[in-house]
Amino acid sequence: MKAEFEDLEKLSPIKRSLLALKQLREKVERLEGAKSEPIAVVGIGCRFPGGANDPEAFWQLLREGKDGITQIPIDHWDKDAYYDSDPARPGKMYTRHGGFVPDLQNFDAGFFRVAPREAMTLDPQQRLLLEVAWEALENAAIAPDRLAGSQTGVFIGVCGNDYWQKLLSRPIETIDAYVTTGNSHSLASGRLSYFFGLTGPSLSVDTACSSSLVTLHLAIASLRNEECDLALAGGVNRLAIPDITVNFSKAKMLSPDGRCKTFDATANGFVRSEGCGLLVLKRLRDAIGAGDRILAVLRGSAVNQDGRTGGLTVPNGSSQQAVIEQALKNSRLEPEQITYLELHGTGTFLGDPIEVGALGRVFAGSRPPDTLLSIGSVKANIGHSEAAAGIAGAIKVILSLQHETIPPQIHFHTPNPRIDWENLPFAVPTRPIPWPRGEKERIAGVSSFGFSGTNAHVIIAEAPPAERTERENDRPTHLFTASARSEAALKRLVERDRAYFTDQPDLDIADVCHTANTGRADFNFRLATISSSVPRLARQLQDWGDGRASDTIYQGQIQGNATPSLVFLFVGENSETSATAAYLYRTRSVFRKVIDRCDAILTRDDSISLVTLLTENQELSPRLSSLLLFGSEYALYHLWLSFGVSPNATIGYGAGEYAAAAATGILSLEDALRTFLENQRDLPRYASPSIPFINQRTGETISDLSGIVDYFGCERSERAINPATLMCLEKNYDFVIEIGNPLQTPEDYWNYSLSTLARLYVRGVSIDWSGVDRYLDCRKISLPTYPFQRSRYWIGE
Repeated sequence: MKAEFEDLEKLSPIKRSLLALKQLREKVERLEGAKSEPIAVVGIGCRFPGGANDPEAFWQLLREGKDGITQIPIDHWDKDAYYDSDPARPGKMYTRHGGFVPDLQNFDAGFFRVAPREAMTLDPQQRLLLEVAWEALENAAIAPDRLAGSQTGVFIGVCGNDYWQKLLSRPIETIDAYVTTGNSHSLASGRLSYFFGLTGPSLSVDTACSSSLVTLHLAIASLRNEECDLALAGGVNRLAIPDITVNFSKAKMLSPDGRCKTFDATANGFVRSEGCGLLVLKRLRDAIGAGDRILAVLRGSAVNQDGRTGGLTVPNGSSQQAVIEQALKNSRLEPEQITYLELHGTGTFLGDPIEVGALGRVFAGSRPPDTLLSIGSVKANIGHSEAAAGIAGAIKVILSLQHETIPPQIHFHTPNPRIDWENLPFAVPTRPIPWPRGEKERIAGVSSFGFSGTNAHVIIAEAPPAERTERENDRPTHLFTASARSEAALKRLVERDRAYFTDQPDLDIADVCHTANTGRADFNFRLATISSSVPRLARQLQDWGDGRASDTIYQGQIQGNATPSLVFLFVGENSETSATAAYLYRTRSVFRKVIDRCDAILTRDDSISLVTLLTENQELSPRLSSLLLFGSEYALYHLWLSFGVSPNATIGYGAGEYAAAAATGILSLEDALRTFLENQRDLPRYASPSIPFINQRTGETISDLSGIVDYFGCERSERAINPATLMCLEKNYDFVIEIGNPLQTPEDYWNYSLSTLARLYVRGVSIDWSGVDRYLDCRKISLPTYPFQRSRYWIGE
C-alpha cells in the first residue's frame, strides 16, 4: 500500500486526476452491471393440480395438453351442499370445480420437528411450503441440512387464510398457543427460515394474484444487492373452506363450467386452484463457480401499480404495458428479443383483451409480419392458483426452455373477437411447438397481475450452454448412499431411486453418486452400496428391496449422538506400494503435495528422490522400499483427512510407526524421515502427540512426552503388530482403518477405501463427499426427492 502511494505521488496532478477518473468510471460500471446481474435458477419444487407433484410431472401435464381441473373433493368441502346454478343464491357457489393438490389434511410432522398438537393447527399452506422447499433444494442438489447459518433469503407469496378462518369459526375455548404462529402470513416465510436455519432476508408478500412473481422481483434485487447468496422464492395457495369461492361467485368471477378458456370466445371466468411453486436462485457467477445445474436465467423484472382505475379490481392496460416496458429496460433488452410470452390470462371475456392489447402496444412492430410471438397461459391447465399463479407461469417457461418446446394452449378453439388478432403479432399454439436452441437466445416474459392492482413482469432466458467435454473419471467404482428418518421412508426412497435408475440407465454413475451423497441430507436410517454403473446400481437396490443379501450393500441405524471411534493402523511392510502410489501421485493433488514435501527434504539432505522412486519402475532395496511406504502412508493419511475422516488414535509398526509419529506430531516430518533413515545427527525432538498414540506391543495409549521418549528409545518389532494389541484395538475402537494396505493396484485401493467409507457412513461418521469426489469431473443432476411419511392432522368440524 505504501509503495502504491509513493508511486501515485510521482505522477503529475493531471495524471493523478485521470487515474482517479478511470477508477471512478470502473466503479460506476461495476455498480451498473450489478443492477442487471443475471440470476440463475438452480432448482425447482412444485405441486400443482392434475398430479403435477414435481417438475417432471408438471411438464408432462403441459406437454400433453392435459387439464388438471376436477370436481371439488370431499376433504375440502361438500360440493353439492354449497352448489346452486343461481349466482345470487345466498351462501351458494355456481361451480363444482377447482384445481386441487393431494394431502390437504396430511403432514409429516415428525420430519419437520412439529409436535402433533402444533401440527393440528398448522396452516396447510405452511405444511406444503416446508415440503416443497425441501424438494426444491434437493432438486438443486443442495443438501438442506447443510444450509444452517447461511445467508439464504426466503421470499414467499401467500394471500389465503382459509385454515385460520376455519380455526376461528370454532368456540373461543378451542384456541391454543399455536393458532397464530401456525397461520400468520409472516410465518409462511419465517417458518422456512427457522426450520432450515437461514439468516438472509425472510419476507411474506401479499399482492393477491401477483404475489409469487413479486417475490421473484424481490429475490432478484436481494441477490444483486448481496443481501443473500441463495434464495428461495415462490408462492403457495390452499383452499380449505368454501367462503372465498362463494364470495367470487357473487362477484361472477368464476367459470360456471369449471374450465379456464384463455383467449377463447367462450371465456367465462377463471377456476380457483391450489398450488405451490418455489425456485432456488443464485447469482449466475456463483452458480457457475459451484458447478450447479443451471435451469434458466432471470434477466430482470419490474413491479408497478394500477393506481386509480374504473374500479378497485379493474385492470389497467396502461400499467400492464408500463411494467413490461420497465422489465425490458431493467433487463437491458429490446422487445424483438422476446420469443415467448406467458400471460396472466385468467380466461375472462374482458380481461384477456385488455392484457393482449397492452402487449400489442409493447411488441407490435418489433418483428417481421410473418414472425408471430407465441403467447399462452398455464391457467388453462391448472386453474388460477392465486398467490402461486405467477410462479406457476414462471416454472412453465423454465420447463419449456429446458425441453425446447412450447406446450399447447388447451381450451382455445375460437379466438376471442374482442382481441384484434389480425393486427397483433401474436399466435396461440394449439399443439406443441419446437423451441430449440439456436443462434438467437431464447428469452420469455412472464406476467402476473393482482386484483390488488399490483403488476409484475419477469424476464426469463435460457441457461448458458453446458460445456460438452469428454470426461475421464478414473475411479472404477463409486459409492452411493441413501438415508431417511425411518425404515419405512428409507425403503420408499430406495424404491424411488431404483425405479428412476431403471428408467434412466444412461445416467453417469459418478454423477448419480456424487449428487446423492452431496445433495441430500443425512438421516439415521442409512444405506450405502458400491457400484460400477447405473443399471448395476438399480439391480443392487432391487435386491435390497427384495430382501436378498449382498456383500456390496451396507446398512445401519444410528442410535443416539455418539460418534464411532476410529484408529488408524499404519502398516509396517508392503512390497506392492509403487503402482498405486504412483497413480495417486498423478491424480490426487493432496497426495502429491505431501510426497513433494518429503521429496524436498530427502533430496536436500540425503540425495534421495522419493518422486523418482515412486514414478520410475525399478527394483528397490528393502531400505528404499520402506522409505517409499513411509511417504505413501503419510500422504494417504492426509488423503483420508481430505475425506473428512480423522482418527481418534493412531498406531504403527515398522515404517508405519514413523509415519504415525509424523501424523500425530510426535516428530516433525523432517525428524521422522531422518530418524527412520538412521542419519539423525542429533537426538530427535519429540513432542506430545496431538492424537493419542498406541504402543504397538502393549496396546496402551501414550499421551505424555516422557512416555513417547521411552517408547521410541527401546527396540520394537519391525514386521508385525502384536496380535494381542490388535485384539485390544478391535475391542476398544469401532473401526481399525489400515493406512497403506492394500495398495497392490488402484482398484484394490478404491475397493478398500470405498468399502471403508460405506461402513463408516452407515455407522454415523460424517464424510466429506466433496473431498472424496474432488478429483472427479462430476455434474449435479436431478434425483428423486424425499418420500414424506404423512399422517392426518386436521381440526374437527
